Amino acid sequence: MTYLGGLDIGGTKCAVVLGRARENGVEILGKVQFPTPAGPHVTLSRMADELEALLQEHLPEGEKLASIGISCGGPLDSRRGLILSPPNLPGWDRVDCLTPLRERFGVAVAVQNDANACALAEWQWGAGRGLRHMVFLTFGTGMGAGLILNGELYAGASDMAGEVGHMRLEDTGPIGFGKAGSFEGFCSGGGIAQLARSRAAEALAQGQAPAFCPSWEALEAVTTKLVGEAAEQGDALALDIFETVGRKLGRGLAVLVDVLNPERIVIGSIYGRQQALLERFTMEELEREALSHALQACTVVPAGLGERIGDMASLSVALDVLRRAEQERI
Repeated sequence: MTYLGGLDIGGTKCAVVLGRARENGVEILGKVQFPTPAGPHVTLSRMADELEALLQEHLPEGEKLASIGISCGGPLDSRRGLILSPPNLPGWDRVDCLTPLRERFGVAVAVQNDANACALAEWQWGAGRGLRHMVFLTFGTGMGAGLILNGELYAGASDMAGEVGHMRLEDTGPIGFGKAGSFEGFCSGGGIAQLARSRAAEALAQGQAPAFCPSWEALEAVTTKLVGEAAEQGDALALDIFETVGRKLGRGLAVLVDVLNPERIVIGSIYGRQQALLERFTMEELEREALSHALQACTVVPAGLGERIGDMASLSVALDVLRRAEQERI
């Protein structure tokens, strides 16, 4: 059996997971979650202590931990194991997250940004299993991509490959990645909420209150979830907003299809929850914009791991470092 440790470092919460890799997947043996402490060294020490406790509780006698994977928001230097001041982790400036864990547990340790980690999870255990060319899109709070090309994770020259949310789709529009009209602006939780507030304000000014925003006082409380619920109940403005989002998603996918020629694009989070609202418009725009020969080779699907992908992501990094070490020995 191969036992894997996973650490997920987030701006508001952290999770530590112990898993057992099997031929057709991974079994979660134990998980601990807690608010992110102040400061990197306190956080890493707490996570190491929690992993140690999980090993004592769940690791069978005679078995050993094989590796540890870390998933964390970027920017990172994954080759040197440095966390480089992510916006959601103030004070984490060039933090070496690998050496303390290697020294304490005596195993291989690797770190990847969260989009890359999710891509590895979907490739190893989810909707991208068995493929050589796959794109994973987060489509959650933000919009980022993890790229599996030629059967390997592709991170680029400086770990910045896959920042597709920065692409500008329109000259104006909701802001994502600090850029109005960007892919992330239209296709992320924050971006959809921005778009919905703008459209709701226009409706309220005309004396028409949408179901997800019945008054001016409710404007700042509009969320993607509220808009989705209203769309599912048939609210016309909410449906129109999701049509806009679906079409912008299709336009962004067309760029990926034309440039990367993947076998599959796997989309997480919001797409899986709102596929019924988005898919028709996404595919219409994709078919209109993408090269037909490239599109014929590609399918678009929601994440196969669903809501479990967060737990699987860091474990997939742990398994990947073992796989790469084995390849180097061959």
